[in-house]
Amino acid sequence: MLYTTDYLLSPELSDNILYIYAKDGLLLNKERMAAFTDAVLAIIMTILVLELEKPATMTLAGLWDLRANFFAYALSFFWLGLMWLTHHNNWEKITRVNNQAAIFTLLMLFFASLFPYTTGLVATNFDNSIAQSFYGIVVLAVSFSNMGLSRSINKANDNVQLGLLYTLPDWMVILDIAIKVIGLILAITVYPPAMMYSIFISMFVIGLGHL
Repeated sequence: MLYTTDYLLSPELSDNILYIYAKDGLLLNKERMAAFTDAVLAIIMTILVLELEKPATMTLAGLWDLRANFFAYALSFFWLGLMWLTHHNNWEKITRVNNQAAIFTLLMLFFASLFPYTTGLVATNFDNSIAQSFYGIVVLAVSFSNMGLSRSINKANDNVQLGLLYTLPDWMVILDIAIKVIGLILAITVYPPAMMYSIFISMFVIGLGHL
């Protein structure tokens, strides 16, 4: 590990070596943190498939009976994949990350690690308000962790200008959160599946930002 007390790396050096700068002066390798995040997300996305149930009878009808399982799996997989894509598209633009970014990254990964569990709950309890609400709260927790991560990265890097969620328009991020919150309220009060359907809709909102 390297230490410094009163200076940052030069832009040329930071671009080549890619360090994380913490306020206490500790320098860590940025690529290791990015690799750690990618590895954890890859494991989580792989575990999702283990939550899929086997059909009672190996027929088309048997597979159709598991449509809620397949929908829950696909939604979780592509939602996490879209999150990874957002990280990937913006991570290369930064040169430094402060202490807060490391904390928000750990929070994001913690909540993301609950996806296989919550996906299994909604797959087998699709019309249950508790299962759907739990799933929605986890999704919102990951979303807010990513927003905190974007804010901390923006503070640490003078060469980039980030909004609520990296370079996505703020109105798009606000709309995304609003759709999820509305889905959560509906899931708790009148229609449990509204949570997953709202996340499905919000994916298209964020997806538009990558076009």
